[in-house]
Amino acid sequence: MKKWIIIGACLLLAVVIGVSIKVYHSAMEPLITAEERALQDAKKKVPLKSVEDFHVYNGQETVNVIEGKNNKGEKIIVWVPEKSKKVIVRKAKSGLTKEEAIQTLNKEKNPKKIISVRLGMEQNIPLWEIYYRSENNLINYYYLHFETGEWLKEIENL
Repeated sequence: MKKWIIIGACLLLAVVIGVSIKVYHSAMEPLITAEERALQDAKKKVPLKSVEDFHVYNGQETVNVIEGKNNKGEKIIVWVPEKSKKVIVRKAKSGLTKEEAIQTLNKEKNPKKIISVRLGMEQNIPLWEIYYRSENNLINYYYLHFETGEWLKEIENL
């Protein structure tokens, strides 16, 4: 009897693991497809030697952001809007780093906790989006121009 309980528990565990893998794969499929399409569009504009990071920015328009290196080994950032397909390429050194964007926020605001910092684009302007919580634990978004570091907009107290 004890043997059948162990076999049943192992089978149940195997089914749960199998279903979990299938759900994860199904959830990741749209992101993988978006990355493949964005890479194809980016490679038409700039030769990418390697890709270091990929993420999707959902602002006024969905924009795929690729961070990688070109054939010269320079770090580049490629913004690929899903609808307009106007690909924008910049060398990473031509704009603010993630740390510089955070420093700018810290000078202007008093964030309690920075939740995420990521690249995005709105109205064909590459930007940094900083998502943070204020002292009163409210959600805030702060947007900085990627190249100049100028404040673009903010959404406060959500």
